[in-house]
Amino acid sequence: MEIQLLGTGTPTPSLKRMSSGYLVRVANDVILFDHGPGAYHRMLEAGVAATDVTHVFFSHLHYDHCLDYGRLLITHWDQGAGSVPELKVYGPPFITRMTELLIAEDGVLGPDIEARTAHPLSQVIFEARGGHLPRERPRPVVTELLSGDVAEGDGWRVTARSVRHVQPHLDCYGYRLECADGVFVYSGDSGPCKAMEELARGCDVLVHMCHYLSGTELGKEFAEGCMGHLELAALGRDASVKNLVLSHLTEQMDRPGVRERIVREMSEIYSGNLFLGEDLMKIPVAGPEAGKLD
Repeated sequence: MEIQLLGTGTPTPSLKRMSSGYLVRVANDVILFDHGPGAYHRMLEAGVAATDVTHVFFSHLHYDHCLDYGRLLITHWDQGAGSVPELKVYGPPFITRMTELLIAEDGVLGPDIEARTAHPLSQVIFEARGGHLPRERPRPVVTELLSGDVAEGDGWRVTARSVRHVQPHLDCYGYRLECADGVFVYSGDSGPCKAMEELARGCDVLVHMCHYLSGTELGKEFAEGCMGHLELAALGRDASVKNLVLSHLTEQMDRPGVRERIVREMSEIYSGNLFLGEDLMKIPVAGPEAGKLD
């Protein structure tokens, strides 16, 4: 299993941190967890093409977790030229409707898809890419998940679990991926809750939202739906997480000295390996190892 962070930021536009997106390779599958604005660009920088992606899991449908979905859908289909399997898409209720609104004949990308399937110019390009006419429209395999549902692939299984964020307006899930190499858990956006602790129990790598410095929260509702650094440290400790990755980081936290303070204060609570996530960072499942001193 290989884990790489694509976007570690928030809805706030940033050149340093793109919005949420995470990539996991297991055997022959390339799995994305969320695909917010800029995550597609980071994916290309990581050397992964849209046609390499086999599965996508959406934690919830805030735009900073799904805005690059349309680009992924259309390029996976267009560049694949009928030679790659259809994308398998998983997410909370409404992901089916969102997909339809993007690629149906009367959808946002409907006229584009019509031109690419029907116009001779586009047909020539399609054939040059190895396609055979007539060209089919994109037909991603979309599955809406409920809390507790399980999806399976090539030697892996993913369990969805409802976690606390902005219910009832959006269904919000955390995910636990289990394979022979270990266990990867992704929080999506979640505040402190028992469900997240149970989902992360004993995992090798937990990538979790860390949205603010504890003590600076904007009221009770904010603290219930988002995670502060000290609360996250307690979660890592209580769930016996081996490697804890902080992501969804705000500008408040992303300052010299403050980053070091976060690590120091969290280490007083959590004794495992801490990672302050950065775009394109690779997370070793077995934990960090010091390189050779040159």
